[in-house]
Amino acid sequence: MIRIVCTSCQKPLSIDESKLPMKEVTFPCPVCKARLSVDRRSLEATHPAAAIAPLAGEPQGPAPEGMPPAAGVQHSSTDLDSEYGQRALIVGADHPALRSAAASIGLQPVHMATAEQGRDYYLQEFPSVVILSPAQLTAPPLESMQPMISVSSADRRRGFFILVAEGLRTLDGNAAFLYGVNVIISTRDLASFPRIYKDALLYHERLYAAMTSVQKNLHA
Repeated sequence: MIRIVCTSCQKPLSIDESKLPMKEVTFPCPVCKARLSVDRRSLEATHPAAAIAPLAGEPQGPAPEGMPPAAGVQHSSTDLDSEYGQRALIVGADHPALRSAAASIGLQPVHMATAEQGRDYYLQEFPSVVILSPAQLTAPPLESMQPMISVSSADRRRGFFILVAEGLRTLDGNAAFLYGVNVIISTRDLASFPRIYKDALLYHERLYAAMTSVQKNLHA
């Protein structure tokens, strides 16, 4: 991994240099959208052991519409921009079944033990899916996950938040509202994660499309 710093917003970023093609590539900062560039050939020439190296980046205005990839978008493995949309953040208790669930929808699982660590990672990388896995489920609000749940509405819309826990019913909309997540999945239903995720995401997108339409009509 190499660590870089955005020259526009000064946010530190991490990139797996082994996934970079042997050419210069550009991609948007996941935070401020300034355009950054890196050339793996120069990295390997200077750091053959893949040591930490800086990335030179020049802000060139906002990224094209639709970048970085949002939740539910098909991602291309050949495009560096997609690397920022191919992660699922697991916050709280880690478990192989959660990692398998993330992998089953084509996402690379990243685990953060605490909600504070998860919030910091989320606000830096904006993974498309966030799986909340509390060590102990309590009545809402879920205090142990508040640093994640309480991020701003604009930041929340950049990810799809899933609460996975025992004692809850999968796709319980009322409970999802009370816990402040997009969808709830019972741990016993993780084997059906791809289907549940797809159905929930389609519903979520239709809901927000309707809400956006209403807002536009109100402002018209």
